[in-house]
Amino acid sequence: MADDKKLTTRAADFSAWYNELVLRAELADYAPVRGCMVIRPNGYGIWERMQRQLDDMFKASGHVNAYFPLLIPQSYLSKEAEHVEGFAPETAVVTHGGGKLLEEPLVIRPTSETIIYSMFAKWVQSYRDLPILINQWANVVRWEMRTRLFLRTLEFLWQEGHTAHATHDEAETETRRILGIYRTFMEQYMAMPVVTGQKTESEKFAGALRTYACEAMMQDNKALQAGTSHNLGQNFAKAFELKFQSAEGTEEIAWNTSWGVSTRMVGGLIMTHSDDKGLVCPPRLAPIEVVIVPIFRTDGDKARVLAAAEELKARLGSFERPEHLRRRIHIDAREGMKPGAKYYEWELRGIPLRMELGPRDLDQGQCVIVRRDTGAKQPLPLAELETALPALLETMQADLLKAALARREANSIRERISYDRFKEVMAGPGGFVYAGWCGDPAVEARVKEETKATIRCIPDPEFRSAEPPTTCMVTGRPATCEVLWAKAY
Repeated sequence: MADDKKLTTRAADFSAWYNELVLRAELADYAPVRGCMVIRPNGYGIWERMQRQLDDMFKASGHVNAYFPLLIPQSYLSKEAEHVEGFAPETAVVTHGGGKLLEEPLVIRPTSETIIYSMFAKWVQSYRDLPILINQWANVVRWEMRTRLFLRTLEFLWQEGHTAHATHDEAETETRRILGIYRTFMEQYMAMPVVTGQKTESEKFAGALRTYACEAMMQDNKALQAGTSHNLGQNFAKAFELKFQSAEGTEEIAWNTSWGVSTRMVGGLIMTHSDDKGLVCPPRLAPIEVVIVPIFRTDGDKARVLAAAEELKARLGSFERPEHLRRRIHIDAREGMKPGAKYYEWELRGIPLRMELGPRDLDQGQCVIVRRDTGAKQPLPLAELETALPALLETMQADLLKAALARREANSIRERISYDRFKEVMAGPGGFVYAGWCGDPAVEARVKEETKATIRCIPDPEFRSAEPPTTCMVTGRPATCEVLWAKAY
């Protein structure tokens, strides 16, 4: 760490900056079990708000929540060979229970397709039972060897949606609809712009027909896969005999989708917006929107300022107000700390707005508001805070998205470059490179081996270049599509 106060800068060591920020801002800590993390209240508060908003969006689109067991019979995973091959290195297996060797080992869920579709098979008999639209909020375990707080841990929290449909087209529509929900959430709430598109065969989810993803650019120009949505086809339905009688009386096999986002999004939020002072949290996801720092010299001033702060909190944060009008406010009334020390701490924790309130401010009927993202200060009349604070928070939310979008575009290359130039970019500043690809998996594997860059997705039409490339960047052969290359987390 640079010193007892300052974080290592992003320019000096982005990875060290990230780890220090997570620990110092008290977002998470290392657990006794290697590779696991403890999510502290500051970090869990962000996850809670993510969870609440996404849950509302899922329910608005017709999905309902359920819960399925943590332990899955090992034989269930074996029924879907491609799925098992994809997850076998990451599974944790329970072999003993109650002091005895189990008759069948149990896998701690790395994901829940097998257990959920075995239950769907019990519940579905007719086309009238479809579609099934279920979401689960849960934890999963994947035995990762290289871990990093929030981004990749042995155990993490997520939501996983699972659906069953009568036709391929219905499943495809569902897969794309969820991708759109994820994009809306990431851009409107996380203020994190994403590129959506389809994964290549080598990058898709094990057992899926097609995988779609949201890819975001972090401040070090690496990509973060922030969410995925999978059209699973009929692979799992066949394995677990998920069948139904059609309206015509024939026996048909159902079509499935699965989709998920996780606490990895908290890491994405950190790396998209934060600075060398600490966390910058978009207002819509901040557990605390406004921190009031009382300023006083005498006991008389103290009593007056604290009373005014409490009145403001009661007025603006009252639970009698509708939630969209209720501000999330905290008063820092700790004794024995100078205002400057408090400013430093709340900047580190990323609180969007700081309200400085002293006796002189009260005399003038105002307070001083400081934005976390820009550091800009402005006086605001106390009588106008009901309208001024929401407007300022929404301005900050919009500005964060604009800044992230501008940074992504400034570090994206669309003009035709040679493979040698591409290797220089990936060895240097990195970024997003849009280029032609001949569709050969061997070429994809070669680029990954030589540069550590991967095809993040085949971009959706709105993200493609105005003039599509006609040749493959690597081989010069005719291009089958344009792809997005980047190094990634």
